[in-house]
Amino acid sequence: MKKIWIFLTLFFAFTTYSSWIYTGATDYGTVMTTRQQLGKKIYQEYNCQSCHQIFGLGGYLGPELTTAISDKTRGEAYVKAFIENGGGTRMPNFHFSKEQTEALVDYLKYVDANAFSYKNTTPNETEK
Repeated sequence: MKKIWIFLTLFFAFTTYSSWIYTGATDYGTVMTTRQQLGKKIYQEYNCQSCHQIFGLGGYLGPELTTAISDKTRGEAYVKAFIENGGGTRMPNFHFSKEQTEALVDYLKYVDANAFSYKNTTPNETEK
């Protein structure tokens, strides 16, 4: 009888926890705007992930872009200027229009705003 009570307790604890996780615990209420979706589409169409990383996924040639907007040394103005001026020596100039540049910056703002746990880790933890 004791085993049945232990099983039922664990089963209900698991069910309660699972329903809490899948129904709202991970919902941060962030939805992409149309311009952010356009920025994501541009990011994918121009294959930016082959050189840049977002949330640790992507290439290693360019800088990590997950927190580029909130970075103290870079920031929104730096990122926007970098995209508008065709990047640096290793980044090709894609000749983005003003609308495309704004969309890319808005997409990076969205990524940055959703990097909760990524911002709270030390550099050594993200490399693991």
